[in-house]
Amino acid sequence: MERIRRRFDPAIWTGDLITLVVATFVLRCGEGIFGGARTNFLVESFGLSSQRVLWLEGLREIPGLALVFIAAFTMRLPLTWRAAAATLILGVGYALEAFAPSYAGLVSLAILASVGMHMYMPLESSLGLAVSPPGRAGRALGTLSAVTALASLTGMGTIAVSSRLFTAIPLRGYLVIAGILITLSALLLLRLPRNLGVTAVPPPRMLVRRRYWLYYVLTFFEGSRKQVLNTFGALVLVDVYHFQAWQISVLLLVSGAVNFIGAPMLGALLDRLGERRTLTMSYALLTLCCLGYALSQNVWLLCVLMVLIKLLVVLSIGLSTYVHRIAPAEELTPTLSAGISINHISSVAMPLLAGVLLPVVGYRGIFIWTAVLIGLSVPFALAMRAPEPATSHIEPVLAD
Repeated sequence: MERIRRRFDPAIWTGDLITLVVATFVLRCGEGIFGGARTNFLVESFGLSSQRVLWLEGLREIPGLALVFIAAFTMRLPLTWRAAAATLILGVGYALEAFAPSYAGLVSLAILASVGMHMYMPLESSLGLAVSPPGRAGRALGTLSAVTALASLTGMGTIAVSSRLFTAIPLRGYLVIAGILITLSALLLLRLPRNLGVTAVPPPRMLVRRRYWLYYVLTFFEGSRKQVLNTFGALVLVDVYHFQAWQISVLLLVSGAVNFIGAPMLGALLDRLGERRTLTMSYALLTLCCLGYALSQNVWLLCVLMVLIKLLVVLSIGLSTYVHRIAPAEELTPTLSAGISINHISSVAMPLLAGVLLPVVGYRGIFIWTAVLIGLSVPFALAMRAPEPATSHIEPVLAD
């Protein structure tokens, strides 16, 4: 009972957080359906090679490079409006990918959807932090990560069951359903208060400051490993071990269940131990997981490692809470937006480079290379120093 009481603490579960949770669930459920079908859609329906999939992943990250400029144009609009517009673009882009006439068309639509996805990335953290009670930022973001896992669980469970029972449904049909659900989440986000996250000092349109250099370095390294951990692990199982759509969906289903249970615990651990210890731990364990993926040929161990990797990636919320602790409230969103653009310098380049190297080094070489990059993050994580959160940084100033 005590564990249940802590998970549903009314001090955390405010009305705005509940609304955000529902919108997040619908959004991530759509993404779960999309993610469960997309790899097999690209390989089986579209006939793409592993190399072309990696290039597609790199090209669709291009909007992330321009995020700091996109954010600059929209920074003065209400936070909830920006979030709703981002999810609308994402949903429409995902649905249209099902009807791409060619590889060039697929890349174009993936980039369109990516504009919405990258617009929403810093806004998701800003929304979560804006509804967080003082001193509970890690728990609130961990809760949202748990909801994300549960929603992905629902979406991928739908794929796992329906692709086995209703084989007449084409893979492109799931992409359309996913797009519709994500579009509906935009309407839910509009129910959040318009003045959510408003600060006494208007936020600067663009911001890059020396004091945030450690965040920039760590988010750069995050980008260098992101696509390998998020996409390439599943691609290896499909392309090398011939997993079917239902098998990938079941694996992602298990991963979602693990994250649903583990994400709030990791959020609470982040609040208790701080960013330096938790991020260092996650980077060290991710390095070992990548080495295991490179060296093992046991498909069951690879599945376990994939689940563990997706759980450990949750601790990347520590970068957002770190900025939350050291930045004035008005600098939070522009700093997160600048960080995502820096993140995408590496997340665009690395998949393209991996696609070139893949025929030479194989997937094992890609994972060893990724392990080295993650290991380089450890000394920078150990250098993190953040003060205790001040209420002036956590409680937004509401407009009259």
